[in-house]
Amino acid sequence: MPRTHLSLYVATDEADMAREAADIIVSMYRESTAARGCFTLALSGGKTPVPLFRTLCRPEWTGKMDWNKTTVYWADERCVPPENAESNYQTARRELLSGVDATRYYRMKGEDVPETAAASYAALLADHFHLAEGELPRFDCILLGVGTDGHTASLFPGDPALSDTADSVLDVYPRKGGTPRITLSLPVLNNARCCVFMASGRVKHHVLSTALNLMAAPVLPAQMVRPHSGRLCWIIDGNAYQG
Repeated sequence: MPRTHLSLYVATDEADMAREAADIIVSMYRESTAARGCFTLALSGGKTPVPLFRTLCRPEWTGKMDWNKTTVYWADERCVPPENAESNYQTARRELLSGVDATRYYRMKGEDVPETAAASYAALLADHFHLAEGELPRFDCILLGVGTDGHTASLFPGDPALSDTADSVLDVYPRKGGTPRITLSLPVLNNARCCVFMASGRVKHHVLSTALNLMAAPVLPAQMVRPHSGRLCWIIDGNAYQG
C-alpha cells in the first residue's frame, strides 16, 4: 500500500532552514540522477525560499548538483508578466537561476490568458514527461510554502480546484479577489517523489497545528498534500513551531 513518509525539521533560524532544504534537494538530486539520469524540480514563490535560493548559489553548494541534469519548473505563478515584482519566476530567476549554471527551466507564462497559460503548461509537462492520456507528471521534488489560510501553491481553501482530479495544471481565481493564478493540481503534488514545505513565523503556528496532523481528515490544502508514494518534508522555524 502506498504510504506518505513525513519528516519534520525545526530550524533555529532562516539560514538553518535554508541549509536543511538544500540538503534535501541535493539528496533528491543524487537519488534521481542515479536512478534516471536527471532531476526535476518545481519551485514556489514568496519570501521564505529566498534564503534557500541564495544558499544553492554559494560556491560550497553549486558543485553538489549538475544543473545540466536538472530541469526546473514552477508549482504556481501569478498571472503577471515575468518582469513584474510579483512574478514567482522573477524571484527565482534573480535569486537562484542567475547564480547557477541552469539552462533548463520552463516558466508558467503568467502574461497570457490564464486558461491558455494553464493549458500550455499542461501540454509542456505532457511532452517533457512523455505522458499518455490521463497520466500525471511525477516530479522528483516540489518546493512549497503555506499561507496563513492554509493554501499551498495556488490551491486555496474551499476552491473547486481542489476537487479537480483530471488536470495537471489549473487556472485559479482567488475568491477574495486579487491576481488570477496558475497552479499545479493537487493530484500532481501528491504524485511527487518528494514535497518540501518551508514555513516560518508565529503567524503560521495555528495553520501548522492543523496541516501537520496527518491522522485527521484534511481540511486545509496544505494538509491535503500527502504524496501517495513519496516523502513529505516540513521545515519550519521555532516561531512557527511554538507560536
